[in-house]
Amino acid sequence: MKILVIGGGGREHAIVWRLAQDSTETEIFCAPGNAGTEQLARNVPIAADDIQALLEWAERERPELTVVGPEVPLCMGLTDRLEAAGLRVFGPSQAAARLEGSKRFAKELMHEAGVPTARCASFTNVDEAVAALENFGLPVVIKADGLAAGKGVIIAENHTDAVAAIREMLIDSRFGRAGSEIVVEEFLQGEEASILALVDGDNAVLLPASQDHKRAYDGDLGPNTGGMGAYTPAPLVTEAVMCLIKERIILPVVHAMRRRGTPYKGVLYAGLMIDGDKINVLEFNVRFGDPETQVVLPRIGGDIIPAMQACIDGALTDELVTVRKQAAATVVMCSGGYPGKYRRGDAIHGLDAAESPDDCIVFHAGTKSYDGAVVTAGGRVLAVTALGPDLRSAVDKAYQRVNLITFDGAHYRRDIAHRAFSR
Repeated sequence: MKILVIGGGGREHAIVWRLAQDSTETEIFCAPGNAGTEQLARNVPIAADDIQALLEWAERERPELTVVGPEVPLCMGLTDRLEAAGLRVFGPSQAAARLEGSKRFAKELMHEAGVPTARCASFTNVDEAVAALENFGLPVVIKADGLAAGKGVIIAENHTDAVAAIREMLIDSRFGRAGSEIVVEEFLQGEEASILALVDGDNAVLLPASQDHKRAYDGDLGPNTGGMGAYTPAPLVTEAVMCLIKERIILPVVHAMRRRGTPYKGVLYAGLMIDGDKINVLEFNVRFGDPETQVVLPRIGGDIIPAMQACIDGALTDELVTVRKQAAATVVMCSGGYPGKYRRGDAIHGLDAAESPDDCIVFHAGTKSYDGAVVTAGGRVLAVTALGPDLRSAVDKAYQRVNLITFDGAHYRRDIAHRAFSR
């Protein structure tokens, strides 16, 4: 079976790796891929947002399944273009991808579907946004409405910082077009959790809950990042809470999208804030999360391709997804300076020593092959994922393997899963 995976980060390496575990004989291509995906697939030198080039390649090569990793090509309509060419795609349409592409749209849909979320208002005018701050209290959350690579959210602790965030987005264009409209949102107390759900337009199957670490430094300090690590299971999300999430959040959104004539098919990511029996949606993403994918997919047993095909065909059932009982932990290794300025081109050592086929996978994110070596090529460089019979053993194993890998300026958090252990 010929499969095309779109993207070149750690999430895409995890998807390629998981597809390669299936019993189906596969020939996998990854566009553009990285130094990790090229060990399992043929990298195709086409950027994930080069829609026309991807379409031309797919029309020529005719993959039997395309899996779209990043949000940008989904929001640009890649699924629609490929489907119009008679190809099968695991990923939502452009209309459905607005759930991530516009925070205002997502809020409107949640209100329509009766899904709990923070109180908010949208603005394009600085003075109006500043005047509205008194209605939200402090801290307050300022979000770029559009896609900002997971970095378009600022939690302002005081009025001065809130005004500065508004001005940076609307006047200084800190996030480009993504911040030409902003959302001012009340700050919610609680603990965050991530849910990935496979969706076929009508039904949903929830994958194991995980928790991400967004802040750059230990103790949840420092600037927001794309994610510094993750773990699963998340003790916060009990079976009872999972049932509530499915019935009160995931399915109402799926059914609201269907009623609008834009059925949702693919992976729906819900970022949640949980405080006791209160569950609120912070955001929706329209693809596998990163680094949640790197920690969740290793816990999925059996074959995953039939479940993806069933999402496309509107035939998804619980029986198509098998979850292993093991725990998993992922530690993200970054270039020094990330999420600010960072170096590229530093040689990475110890990759082979760190990996183990049974209980540790090193997923490449910002890497490339150069002159016979693997070198850094991004801010988040590697995601080291370990499995174990319980969370403590998985975390300990992940750090043992991280300590075997070196590159100049390597930075990582040393407290992954601290919330779970503190509980």
